[in-house]
Amino acid sequence: MDHPVDVQVAGLKPGQSITVQLSTGDRASRAVFEADDRGLVDLTRHAPLEGGYRGVDPMGLFWSLERTGGKAGPTVLSVGGVGDRVLERLTLPEGVERQEVRENGLVGTLFAPEDDGGELPGVIVLSGSEGGIHEADAALLAAHGFVTFALGYFGMKGLPENLVDIPLEYFGKAIDYLSERAGEIGVLGGSRGGELALLIGSTFSQVKAVVSVVGSGVVTQAIGPGANLLQKLSYEAASWTLKGEPLPYLPYHVGDELRSKIVNGEPVPLRLAFDLTDGIPEAAEIPVERISGGVLLISSGQDDSWPGAELSEVALRRLKDHGHRFPHEHVVYPEAGHLIAGPPHRPATDVTYPGPGVTFSGGGVPHATAHAQADAWKRTVEFLQEQLGT
Repeated sequence: MDHPVDVQVAGLKPGQSITVQLSTGDRASRAVFEADDRGLVDLTRHAPLEGGYRGVDPMGLFWSLERTGGKAGPTVLSVGGVGDRVLERLTLPEGVERQEVRENGLVGTLFAPEDDGGELPGVIVLSGSEGGIHEADAALLAAHGFVTFALGYFGMKGLPENLVDIPLEYFGKAIDYLSERAGEIGVLGGSRGGELALLIGSTFSQVKAVVSVVGSGVVTQAIGPGANLLQKLSYEAASWTLKGEPLPYLPYHVGDELRSKIVNGEPVPLRLAFDLTDGIPEAAEIPVERISGGVLLISSGQDDSWPGAELSEVALRRLKDHGHRFPHEHVVYPEAGHLIAGPPHRPATDVTYPGPGVTFSGGGVPHATAHAQADAWKRTVEFLQEQLGT
């Protein structure tokens, strides 16, 4: 699914207008094109006359998919007056093996290329504040030459229910497990998983590369138990512990504007819960300068979920101030929203998304978010390949 799809329609009359539609049952998109003087419509070279996206964009039909209210089904590409094509877009690429892991307290899924013929680098793939396991991300990444471990750390059977007091030692066990099956180890996480990725890299010297997508160079407050978002944000506790001690964190700030949006059922920009006007407690800054490898920070300029660009800039400052000798970079996409983590070529039209009893605002412009996601994934793969050696 992370590979682009080239769409061409041949055999048309020059100047003929056709409608190209894409449907996944629960989503649909369309665009109208005019055939060139050869009777060809080529989505890699031609811009639509009208439709869900503008300009030349080979994957425009894919990221501009809008919800239909129907049920999910096969991916069907339809061309008016010509015919249909069913596309099989694989979340588990051919040649990649999947293995569930439920041992030594670890909960996750391992992916590896079949018959790789040698030792491949390993990457731990972390979910964000939604919990669970990001299997699709890890499976697709494995096809690029890695042994990947999609690791759960809360919100699943056998794990804590909430993101509260998660021991970093758990991730040390995951590193040991993956090290027995792979070479150099990297960590990839998005959102709260990006914060965690930097923490893991700062804590365990075996980690030789860290990618934090819309993450944070600052430890933030736990997401506690509760029937609604206000209760979860009001639960004062640490997200992470080390040697039994809670790590200092940046606390939430539940002000009048945030409370009003939650109570009134409006889309909630959760970045309102982060008050940086009085600065960030130094004790909450992640000591990223301890990371024994390269660091790639990726942020969005219109992230409504949290001030990720500012929080990641803290990590970049520390890396520079301490003369971090490994490659490090902070990439910011000015018009993108929060939802740029993970594989590309997926719908980017949802500027809001569901949360615990609320609707969150992700921010950003859909086309910018889609293009940022594609570029971020490409940068992530290339960075991990360069730093870990594939």
